[in-house]
Amino acid sequence: MAQERDDLPEDPVAAPPLVAFDFDGTLTVRDSYTAFLKWRTPQAAWIAGGLKLIPAAVAYLFHRDRGRIKAAATKVFLGGTPRERLEADARKFAELYSRRLLRPDAVLAWKRWQRERVRLVIVTASPDLVVAPFARGLGAHDLLGTQLVFDERDRVTGAFASPNNRGAEKVIRLKAAFGDALRVRAAYGDTGGDTEMLAIAEEPYYRVFTGRP
Repeated sequence: MAQERDDLPEDPVAAPPLVAFDFDGTLTVRDSYTAFLKWRTPQAAWIAGGLKLIPAAVAYLFHRDRGRIKAAATKVFLGGTPRERLEADARKFAELYSRRLLRPDAVLAWKRWQRERVRLVIVTASPDLVVAPFARGLGAHDLLGTQLVFDERDRVTGAFASPNNRGAEKVIRLKAAFGDALRVRAAYGDTGGDTEMLAIAEEPYYRVFTGRP
Protein backbone atom coordinates (compact mmCIF):
# COMPACT_ATOMS: atom_id res chain seq x y z
CA MET A 1 0.00 0.00 0.00
CA ALA A 2 1.47 3.32 -1.05
CA GLN A 3 -0.45 5.66 1.17
CA GLU A 4 -3.45 5.64 3.48
CA ARG A 5 -5.93 8.46 3.93
CA ASP A 6 -7.71 8.70 7.26
CA ASP A 7 -10.67 10.56 5.74
CA LEU A 8 -11.86 7.51 3.80
CA PRO A 9 -14.73 5.58 5.41
CA GLU A 10 -14.13 2.09 6.74
CA ASP A 11 -17.60 0.77 5.85
CA PRO A 12 -17.16 -1.08 2.52
CA VAL A 13 -20.77 -0.30 1.58
CA ALA A 14 -20.06 3.41 1.82
CA ALA A 15 -16.54 3.21 0.43
CA PRO A 16 -15.78 5.27 -2.68
CA PRO A 17 -15.36 3.45 -6.00
CA LEU A 18 -11.90 2.65 -7.32
CA VAL A 19 -10.07 4.23 -10.21
CA ALA A 20 -7.26 1.90 -11.24
CA PHE A 21 -4.23 2.97 -13.24
CA ASP A 22 -1.64 0.69 -14.76
CA PHE A 23 1.80 2.24 -14.27
CA ASP A 24 4.34 1.34 -16.97
CA GLY A 25 3.32 2.68 -20.37
CA THR A 26 0.12 4.20 -18.99
CA LEU A 27 1.26 6.68 -16.36
CA THR A 28 4.82 6.49 -17.70
CA VAL A 29 6.36 6.65 -21.16
CA ARG A 30 8.33 3.42 -20.73
CA ASP A 31 9.03 0.52 -18.40
CA SER A 32 10.10 2.03 -15.09
CA TYR A 33 11.65 -1.14 -13.68
CA THR A 34 14.06 -1.60 -16.59
CA ALA A 35 14.94 2.10 -16.36
CA PHE A 36 15.55 1.73 -12.62
CA LEU A 37 17.77 -1.31 -13.01
CA LYS A 38 19.83 0.39 -15.71
CA TRP A 39 20.10 3.62 -13.72
CA ARG A 40 21.53 1.94 -10.60
CA THR A 41 23.86 -0.48 -12.47
CA PRO A 42 27.28 0.61 -13.77
CA GLN A 43 27.60 0.24 -17.53
CA ALA A 44 30.08 -2.64 -17.42
CA ALA A 45 27.92 -4.54 -14.94
CA TRP A 46 24.85 -3.81 -17.07
CA ILE A 47 26.49 -5.35 -20.12
CA ALA A 48 27.74 -8.34 -18.12
CA GLY A 49 24.30 -8.81 -16.62
CA GLY A 50 22.75 -8.75 -20.07
CA LEU A 51 25.06 -11.57 -21.12
CA LYS A 52 24.07 -13.60 -18.05
CA LEU A 53 20.43 -13.18 -19.02
CA ILE A 54 20.82 -14.62 -22.53
CA PRO A 55 19.71 -18.14 -21.46
CA ALA A 56 16.65 -16.67 -19.71
CA ALA A 57 15.85 -14.60 -22.79
CA VAL A 58 16.09 -17.65 -25.04
CA ALA A 59 13.90 -19.65 -22.66
CA TYR A 60 11.33 -16.84 -22.73
CA LEU A 61 10.84 -17.41 -26.45
CA PHE A 62 9.32 -20.76 -25.51
CA HIS A 63 7.53 -20.26 -22.18
CA ARG A 64 6.48 -16.59 -22.73
CA ASP A 65 6.31 -16.08 -18.98
CA ARG A 66 7.25 -12.48 -18.25
CA GLY A 67 7.39 -13.18 -14.54
CA ARG A 68 10.19 -15.71 -15.00
CA ILE A 69 12.39 -13.43 -17.05
CA LYS A 70 11.69 -10.52 -14.70
CA ALA A 71 12.71 -12.67 -11.73
CA ALA A 72 15.90 -13.65 -13.56
CA ALA A 73 16.75 -9.99 -14.18
CA THR A 74 15.96 -9.16 -10.56
CA LYS A 75 18.35 -11.83 -9.34
CA VAL A 76 21.14 -10.70 -11.68
CA PHE A 77 20.88 -6.96 -11.02
CA LEU A 78 19.46 -6.78 -7.48
CA GLY A 79 20.36 -10.10 -5.86
CA GLY A 80 21.88 -9.55 -2.41
CA THR A 81 20.84 -5.88 -2.21
CA PRO A 82 19.65 -4.91 1.30
CA ARG A 83 16.05 -3.69 1.48
CA GLU A 84 17.09 -0.40 3.09
CA ARG A 85 19.49 0.40 0.26
CA LEU A 86 16.96 -0.60 -2.39
CA GLU A 87 14.30 1.63 -0.85
CA ALA A 88 16.75 4.55 -0.76
CA ASP A 89 17.70 3.95 -4.40
CA ALA A 90 14.01 3.82 -5.37
CA ARG A 91 13.37 7.15 -3.66
CA LYS A 92 16.35 8.75 -5.40
CA PHE A 93 15.32 7.33 -8.78
CA ALA A 94 11.80 8.75 -8.41
CA GLU A 95 13.18 12.14 -7.41
CA LEU A 96 15.42 12.25 -10.47
CA TYR A 97 13.17 10.61 -13.06
CA SER A 98 9.52 11.29 -12.23
CA ARG A 99 9.35 14.27 -14.57
CA ARG A 100 11.10 12.33 -17.34
CA LEU A 101 8.94 9.23 -16.98
CA LEU A 102 5.41 10.41 -16.14
CA ARG A 103 3.10 11.30 -19.01
CA PRO A 104 1.74 14.84 -18.50
CA ASP A 105 -1.71 14.01 -19.86
CA ALA A 106 -1.92 10.94 -17.61
CA VAL A 107 -0.99 13.06 -14.59
CA LEU A 108 -3.70 15.58 -15.53
CA ALA A 109 -6.28 12.79 -15.69
CA TRP A 110 -5.04 11.52 -12.32
CA LYS A 111 -5.44 15.00 -10.80
CA ARG A 112 -8.96 15.33 -12.22
CA TRP A 113 -9.93 12.11 -10.46
CA GLN A 114 -8.43 13.43 -7.23
CA ARG A 115 -11.18 16.05 -7.19
CA GLU A 116 -13.84 13.32 -7.12
CA ARG A 117 -14.82 10.94 -4.36
CA VAL A 118 -12.84 7.92 -5.58
CA ARG A 119 -9.99 5.77 -4.35
CA LEU A 120 -6.98 5.98 -6.67
CA VAL A 121 -5.05 2.74 -7.06
CA ILE A 122 -1.92 1.95 -9.07
CA VAL A 123 -1.94 -1.67 -10.25
CA THR A 124 1.38 -2.65 -11.76
CA ALA A 125 3.55 -5.61 -12.70
CA SER A 126 6.63 -3.73 -11.54
CA PRO A 127 7.91 -4.38 -8.00
CA ASP A 128 5.86 -2.35 -5.54
CA LEU A 129 9.00 -1.26 -3.69
CA VAL A 130 10.30 0.48 -6.83
CA VAL A 131 7.00 2.13 -7.75
CA ALA A 132 6.13 3.18 -4.18
CA PRO A 133 7.94 6.57 -4.27
CA PHE A 134 6.10 7.49 -7.49
CA ALA A 135 2.80 6.42 -5.92
CA ARG A 136 3.45 8.55 -2.85
CA GLY A 137 4.36 11.51 -5.03
CA LEU A 138 1.11 11.20 -6.96
CA GLY A 139 -0.92 10.82 -3.77
CA ALA A 140 -2.15 7.30 -4.54
CA HIS A 141 -4.38 5.72 -1.93
CA ASP A 142 -3.10 2.22 -2.71
CA LEU A 143 -0.40 0.45 -4.69
CA LEU A 144 -0.70 -3.16 -5.86
CA GLY A 145 2.51 -4.39 -7.43
CA THR A 146 4.65 -7.48 -7.74
CA GLN A 147 6.28 -8.22 -4.38
CA LEU A 148 9.96 -9.05 -3.93
CA VAL A 149 11.26 -11.78 -1.64
CA PHE A 150 13.91 -10.90 0.96
CA ASP A 151 16.08 -13.40 2.81
CA GLU A 152 16.65 -13.68 6.56
CA ARG A 153 19.16 -10.82 6.34
CA ASP A 154 16.61 -8.64 4.50
CA ARG A 155 18.39 -8.86 1.14
CA VAL A 156 16.81 -9.36 -2.28
CA THR A 157 16.78 -13.01 -3.36
CA GLY A 158 15.51 -12.51 -6.92
CA ALA A 159 12.29 -14.40 -6.31
CA PHE A 160 8.81 -12.91 -6.07
CA ALA A 161 6.52 -13.26 -3.06
CA SER A 162 3.47 -12.90 -5.30
CA PRO A 163 2.71 -13.80 -8.93
CA ASN A 164 3.75 -11.28 -11.58
CA ASN A 165 0.97 -8.71 -11.33
CA ARG A 166 -0.39 -8.62 -14.88
CA GLY A 167 -3.37 -10.02 -16.73
CA ALA A 168 -5.86 -11.88 -14.54
CA GLU A 169 -3.59 -11.41 -11.53
CA LYS A 170 -4.49 -7.70 -11.46
CA VAL A 171 -8.16 -8.54 -10.86
CA ILE A 172 -7.20 -11.18 -8.28
CA ARG A 173 -5.13 -8.62 -6.38
CA LEU A 174 -7.88 -5.98 -6.57
CA LYS A 175 -10.47 -8.40 -5.20
CA ALA A 176 -8.10 -9.57 -2.48
CA ALA A 177 -7.59 -5.96 -1.39
CA PHE A 178 -11.13 -4.63 -1.77
CA GLY A 179 -13.45 -7.65 -1.86
CA ASP A 180 -15.31 -9.46 -4.61
CA ALA A 181 -17.99 -6.79 -4.73
CA LEU A 182 -15.55 -4.00 -5.51
CA ARG A 183 -16.68 -1.24 -7.85
CA VAL A 184 -14.13 -0.02 -10.38
CA ARG A 185 -15.39 3.32 -11.65
CA ALA A 186 -12.63 3.59 -14.25
CA ALA A 187 -9.45 1.78 -15.28
CA TYR A 188 -6.56 2.77 -17.50
CA GLY A 189 -4.14 0.45 -19.30
CA ASP A 190 -2.00 0.12 -22.39
CA THR A 191 -1.28 -3.59 -23.03
CA GLY A 192 -2.90 -7.00 -23.08
CA GLY A 193 -1.74 -7.32 -19.48
CA ASP A 194 -4.47 -4.85 -18.54
CA THR A 195 -7.35 -6.52 -20.42
CA GLU A 196 -8.94 -8.23 -17.42
CA MET A 197 -8.71 -5.13 -15.26
CA LEU A 198 -10.28 -2.99 -17.97
CA ALA A 199 -13.08 -5.55 -18.36
CA ILE A 200 -14.34 -5.01 -14.80
CA ALA A 201 -14.33 -1.20 -15.06
CA GLU A 202 -17.40 0.90 -15.73
CA GLU A 203 -15.22 3.18 -17.82
CA PRO A 204 -12.33 1.31 -19.48
CA TYR A 205 -9.64 3.46 -21.08
CA TYR A 206 -7.09 1.79 -23.33
CA ARG A 207 -4.04 3.70 -24.60
CA VAL A 208 -5.69 7.09 -24.15
CA PHE A 209 -2.51 8.82 -23.00
CA THR A 210 0.09 9.83 -25.57
CA GLY A 211 1.83 12.77 -23.92
CA ARG A 212 5.55 12.86 -23.39
CA PRO A 213 7.54 14.96 -20.92
